[in-house]
Amino acid sequence: MSSTDTARLLPWSSPDGKPCFLAGDGTGYVSRLADDVEAAQLDSAAELIEEARRVLDARTWTPGEIHLLAVELASALAHVHRVAESRGARLPAPGDDGPDADAASSDHGINGDDSVLRLPAESFG
Repeated sequence: MSSTDTARLLPWSSPDGKPCFLAGDGTGYVSRLADDVEAAQLDSAAELIEEARRVLDARTWTPGEIHLLAVELASALAHVHRVAESRGARLPAPGDDGPDADAASSDHGINGDDSVLRLPAESFG
């Protein structure tokens, strides 16, 4: 099964809370909208992490502030988890016969040696 045959988990739920999926090649309007929503969710989570650090470092919070922070962090974590699930499900399986299969199954790294190409987290959105 290629990545175009796999349904994409979308970053939102149906009105009754069920997961939404999209079948397609990843180039249509809904795919672009999903990409934008995922990017916004990841940006929001990064901002919330910084806010949580500021609140916790200040050591002057009230129980209500900590409760609200925990609720917001749990929501952001759920969004980030959903993005990770969606993106992970769209990765080619090891041994996939897709267009990048030869490069992925090569015995050598990109420089012709046994090194592994590593990308920073920012490369993934």
